[in-house]
Amino acid sequence: MYVVMNELKVPDEHKAVMKERFGKSAESMKNVEGCLEFLFLEQPSENGKLIVFTKWEDEDAYQKWIHSDSFKNAHKEKRESKEKSPASGNELSEFNVVYHT
Repeated sequence: MYVVMNELKVPDEHKAVMKERFGKSAESMKNVEGCLEFLFLEQPSENGKLIVFTKWEDEDAYQKWIHSDSFKNAHKEKRESKEKSPASGNELSEFNVVYHT
């Protein structure tokens, strides 16, 4: 199993926009081969962080998705938008799952 966390740094006033964007893609993640789980996380405190958490069958499944047309289409709006992204940055972390119960 493979886990990927993308920590987005988003000013509190822009969180609603990001939640809407990821809400649209959350449903389509159910159809991505090898994706076991998709979570979009927000801490109760206002700290400017949102986290996209995905769980995959293995690293290969994740790599296939990020190189797929589905991934490119999911990120098309961001690439084509003339507006600046609501996120001021992000940190991507990837993990092999050692233990899982």
